[in-house]
Amino acid sequence: MFKFKINDTIQVTAGKDKGRTGKVLKVMPVSQKVLVEGINQYKKHIKPKGNEAGTIVTLPRAISTASVALVCPSCGKPTRVGFDASQNPKVRICHKCRQIITSTEIKK
Repeated sequence: MFKFKINDTIQVTAGKDKGRTGKVLKVMPVSQKVLVEGINQYKKHIKPKGNEAGTIVTLPRAISTASVALVCPSCGKPTRVGFDASQNPKVRICHKCRQIITSTEIKK
């Protein structure tokens, strides 16, 4: 089980966007990264092609899970994520308030 899921609210703890919050759009557990809405934005210059003019596009890049903390829906504070394996299925818990973090992930 991964600590972050789609639609979780996270807070950035390191880097140029430190202190900002956003929703997780995509989770990449193999590379230990998450794609967050409005965080870690970069500009890409696209060359002109034929009759189309060149443009500058803003793209989000993935951010390491070491640089983000989950914002607990119960207490509203950034926290580490723990697991309670005594329940079936295993659930995520907040280390600060010890409440269960409910999954708001949308199944595709």
